[in-house]
Amino acid sequence: MTFAFAAAGTGGHIHPALAVARSLVSSGIPTDDIVFFGGDRLETRVVPEAGFEFVQLDVRGLRRSLTIEHLTIPSMVRRASADVAAVLRQRPNGVLTVYGGYVSVPAAMGARKVAMPYVIHEQNAVPGVANRFVARRAARTFVAFAPALGRLTNADVVGNPLDRAFEDYDGEELRPRALDRYGLDPDRPVVGIVGGSLGAQALNETAGALGSVEHRSFSILHLTGVEHHTHLARQAANDPRWVTKAFEEEMTMFYAASDLVLSRAGAMTVSELAATATPSVVVPLPAGKGYQAMNAHDLEQAGGTVIIHQDRIAEVPGVLARLVCDRDQLSAMREGAQRVAKPDAAHRVASSLREIADA
Repeated sequence: MTFAFAAAGTGGHIHPALAVARSLVSSGIPTDDIVFFGGDRLETRVVPEAGFEFVQLDVRGLRRSLTIEHLTIPSMVRRASADVAAVLRQRPNGVLTVYGGYVSVPAAMGARKVAMPYVIHEQNAVPGVANRFVARRAARTFVAFAPALGRLTNADVVGNPLDRAFEDYDGEELRPRALDRYGLDPDRPVVGIVGGSLGAQALNETAGALGSVEHRSFSILHLTGVEHHTHLARQAANDPRWVTKAFEEEMTMFYAASDLVLSRAGAMTVSELAATATPSVVVPLPAGKGYQAMNAHDLEQAGGTVIIHQDRIAEVPGVLARLVCDRDQLSAMREGAQRVAKPDAAHRVASSLREIADA
């Protein structure tokens, strides 16, 4: 039996696929039964490191501007779909799952060539073009957030598959170790700031303003992003209540240490905030017609987060300073986040894939 995954480009596509693949392995599926298709970006490193077979396709995404390269897209898709079909023909029948992005279309086409059913998982509240294109012939469609149902009909809301550490997350148990990991004072509340692996310049600048709040009674735990760490570590050097780190591999530790988090509203970040029941203030990336704000819609409606758009980012330090010291409000926000959490998404998707493959 074959469980194939098409995930490429960004961690937002690749990590959910890896979480489902690991769930399949933990349920008894041999690692050799799993194969990943992708392009030439992050997936070329992280998929083999996770122990799974990786097949690199000659595919790339569309440029936003119209270029002569667009004329080569149809032939590129045909070649890549033929490559997918050739690999799948050599394996027992099973099921393919696509996660959006430029690899989804040729992968779905390749699966159809060998009569293999395929499934869609959409991580964002506003589905991407590729997933919308292949949805009509999908055996099943899964989405992370309810607003995606407006564009992907007959879909099931399952959440975003997360690393197993989030399924078993216990913030109270982890917190003493987490505070010790970062050298934080256990008697002070903590504002965590994260802008993704590359950092977010607007959030990093907000951290500076937050560090200057008068009579500050809270600590700041700041994941700066690799490119920004040297400058920000220098800025925070004389403040023992402002801890900087370039990047965190164990994000459960970051959430366990944080009483309140400031972040963007990327799909995976929003799902992690809910899974860890972490109160938050999110500043959606002002791009893509405001799609990130939709990712946080369910969490905001449940009372788990406050959305502040970037044109009002000057308000953020004051909101954070007020919220992090309001225990009752933080407790209510934690309860709200718990109501929309779906930490079992990887297990649910993996179980459905097994059902489809066995049919």
